[in-house]
Amino acid sequence: KKQNHMTRRTNSLGHSQQAQSHPGNTPVSPTTPPKKGTSSCNSLISNWKVHMSSEGSPNEGLLGKVAKDCCEDMFWEKQKLEEGDQRVVINVSGMMYETTLKTLNQFPDSLLGDPKRRIDYFDPMKNEYFFDRNRPSFDGILYFYQSGGKIRRPANVPLDVFADDIVFYRLGHEVMEQFREDEGFIKEPEPQLPESEICRQFWLLFEYPESSSAARSVALVSVLVITISICIFCLETLPEFRDDHTFTREVFNLTRDANSTLLSAGISPKGMESVFTDPFFIIETICIIWFCFELGVRFIVCPSKCEFFTNIMNMIDFISIMPYFITVITDLTVSQEEEEEEMANQNLSLGTLRVIRLVRVFRIFKLSRHSKGLQILGQTLKASMRELGMLIFFLFIGVILFSSAIYFAEVDEPETQFVSIPEGFWWAVVTMTTVGYGDMCPVTVGGKMVGILCAIAGVLTIALPVPVIVSNFNYFYHRETEQGEKHVMDAAEEAAANQKNSDEKYDSIYSLDKSNRDWQTEKNGIP
Repeated sequence: KKQNHMTRRTNSLGHSQQAQSHPGNTPVSPTTPPKKGTSSCNSLISNWKVHMSSEGSPNEGLLGKVAKDCCEDMFWEKQKLEEGDQRVVINVSGMMYETTLKTLNQFPDSLLGDPKRRIDYFDPMKNEYFFDRNRPSFDGILYFYQSGGKIRRPANVPLDVFADDIVFYRLGHEVMEQFREDEGFIKEPEPQLPESEICRQFWLLFEYPESSSAARSVALVSVLVITISICIFCLETLPEFRDDHTFTREVFNLTRDANSTLLSAGISPKGMESVFTDPFFIIETICIIWFCFELGVRFIVCPSKCEFFTNIMNMIDFISIMPYFITVITDLTVSQEEEEEEMANQNLSLGTLRVIRLVRVFRIFKLSRHSKGLQILGQTLKASMRELGMLIFFLFIGVILFSSAIYFAEVDEPETQFVSIPEGFWWAVVTMTTVGYGDMCPVTVGGKMVGILCAIAGVLTIALPVPVIVSNFNYFYHRETEQGEKHVMDAAEEAAANQKNSDEKYDSIYSLDKSNRDWQTEKNGIP
């Protein structure tokens, strides 16, 4: 009976299909197979429409209402799936993550955003993507997709592990550069070199000590000459050398002798001879010759003259040699007029010469060209300008406040040293910085209370910005010293850059394979 019933049902279905597909003598066209995953939903939606048309009729029953609700839910679910909101399960070494295709499709060039590459890690048995990678590191990778391109390394993930995952998930070369900057590994620009081979060799010799052994030798000689120049600058101020050496500076005190014509220029032959035979002057001249030679060679072979003059180190080199030439020119060209004018001009000239010679102390900054520590200190101060300005502003407010308070607290004391508010500036600065020379101190009870508050306020004022400055110093120090992590970041960035070529090659191979499959399909007649 069952077989006869099935046979009659099959025949009836066949006759009904023939009746529908052969109206009159119309030729039969092959039916298009329904798309996968949509036939059941389409049939349910069509059934739902039929029930909707018969809504309110007496034939509507409980089954129709259930089918209506079910198909309505599936209709909205299908619409969401078409918009890319279908969920994706990602298994990272046993830890399950769940997101949507819409989130991953924001970056189609990445591993998770490219269906062609993502399918290699799909497990059809569990309906999930499996990656045998670091689990905590994937928190930062998934956050990259969810935030729309912000890369953040989790605190418990090592730097090299996260950099390797950026390369593995193909987040791109730009993301790797952003990650380097966030971690403090700013890529140093490529050095600009002269076009001429000879100029390039001399530029590397004097500008980059690490380029060769000869360049290191030149740097060693430069450091030695700078050290000698600074030592001479300090030793010539000793009393046993100052009297003899400053004889040439005191030659302006000579009065004109009516019976002598040698003083018409204000410099005696003996004084002139002592200027050029002084041992300090000779050593200073040798150092200046080396400085001029070094600066001149670098200027001649530099690749850009404009950038050469704007470089702060070259400006320091130029300023450090100016006092020598100004002093020599002044000693040779100064003229002596009448006695009173000479005495007045003498004090002005000697004061100017002392200021000019003081500029020689800037030669110590020439050592920063060969010292990483001084470069780190300079970078720290540059990065901490805001905090230093805040510190100075706080000190300024404290000095005004406590110098005024100490003046009014001691104003009735006849033996007080605080006779005015400006007189208390020095005491306030010394007290707030916890130096305490003791040259000025309050004598009244009120003044001592002001001193206590001034010391406490100074400690708090200085202590607040200091941790930020120390943090900046540690940042630049570790960036220069941690060469291992720097090499890891350089290797990771190079790998990310090489992925561009491999991506283009992969896309071309995939397109060729797809064309071959389409051609084989057409050849075999497979619909």
